[in-house]
Amino acid sequence: MLPMSHLASKFRLLCLSNGHGEDIIAVRILQELQQCSVDLDIAALPIVGEGRAYITAGIPIVGSVQVMPSGGFIYMSGRQLMRDLQGGLLQLTLTQTKALRTWLKQGGVVLAVGDIVPLLFAWWSGVDYAFVGTAQSEYYIRDDVKMLAKPSILDRCLGLSESVYHPFYRWLMFHPRCKAVFPRDSLTAKNLQKWSIPVFDLGNPMMDRLEPTRSLQLPHQPSLTILLLPGSRTPEAYANWQQILQAVVNLSETFSDRSLQFLGAIAPGVSTEPLCQMLVSAGFCLSKDLTFNYKNASIVLTQKAYNDCLHLADIAIAMAGTATEQFVGLGKPAILIPGKGPQFTYNFAEAQSRLLGSSVILLQQPQQAGEAIKSLLVDSDRLAQIAANGYRRMGAPGAAQRIAERLIEQFGAN
Repeated sequence: MLPMSHLASKFRLLCLSNGHGEDIIAVRILQELQQCSVDLDIAALPIVGEGRAYITAGIPIVGSVQVMPSGGFIYMSGRQLMRDLQGGLLQLTLTQTKALRTWLKQGGVVLAVGDIVPLLFAWWSGVDYAFVGTAQSEYYIRDDVKMLAKPSILDRCLGLSESVYHPFYRWLMFHPRCKAVFPRDSLTAKNLQKWSIPVFDLGNPMMDRLEPTRSLQLPHQPSLTILLLPGSRTPEAYANWQQILQAVVNLSETFSDRSLQFLGAIAPGVSTEPLCQMLVSAGFCLSKDLTFNYKNASIVLTQKAYNDCLHLADIAIAMAGTATEQFVGLGKPAILIPGKGPQFTYNFAEAQSRLLGSSVILLQQPQQAGEAIKSLLVDSDRLAQIAANGYRRMGAPGAAQRIAERLIEQFGAN
């Protein structure tokens, strides 16, 4: 790549994203852009949600923002789409597309982060654009060797089996105004290169900035540490927590001869009060602030030491999206328990199990957690394979910086 001193001095970019996780990834890339020695004019248009990640990072938001009833998961069912339409989705979309065109009247380019929705917005803008594909991966339909299922004749005829990115998706990425595409993994990047799409295999920004802070001090040295991930959306996270506690109790019984430490990584937007009430109802005793004991187990809840939780835990019990992928990317196994949604349904968990492969175990019931983990811990070869699989599917840290540098090279002279 070119030295930063050789790059243009003016860079105007509007970032589009469609979800909280996508917002965070976008912010990481934008912050890396801000580290470059260029004159930046950056703004964001969060298509879904309020864009809190942008606000926290001090990145200005253009246009209207609004939280939809589905939380951005309209693809889960027609019912979710109908709820969003009733909640003003069409009016919001019209307002946002108008804001997009207004901001770009002074020139600039578009960075789309997420799935086909921001990519469509980027194409409609009429200016050059780049795309960071956070949602789609070839691992949903194939592993490193073969297809996961035999495609139907119709899928083959329509070109739907050639890539997880269907033909219209690929047309948007092959369009002359699309200057760069950054897939989330090497398998997807390699496949997209067959269509002469401007693909750059630079890694997944989801794995950036996960270094431990060592701010979380455990009350004792357990023989097994398990991370609990109930998700970041309410009230769904509370229902998920109820199921996770069933798994915790089962694990305490299965490993009655061992000391267990559970780390509840709770998102900032989730209140800990209902979680604590459920712990007490399940028989846990409060020993000190946000620390509970139950027989041979203890649970520590934290909203400030997420990175430490990822690194300290041996295994995760997960009902979350991004957090599960990040944990697996560190080379560790996760147990998935399907919930009632709107996000973490059985369909979502099953798709995530295809995305992450051998690194996750999909259960039908939380009471199966004990036996699943017991059989896993005695299989060293399987654990080694899980570690290698996680690193391969999620990539090495530093992707946001690599993507930012490529964006400057592609658009810096515009």
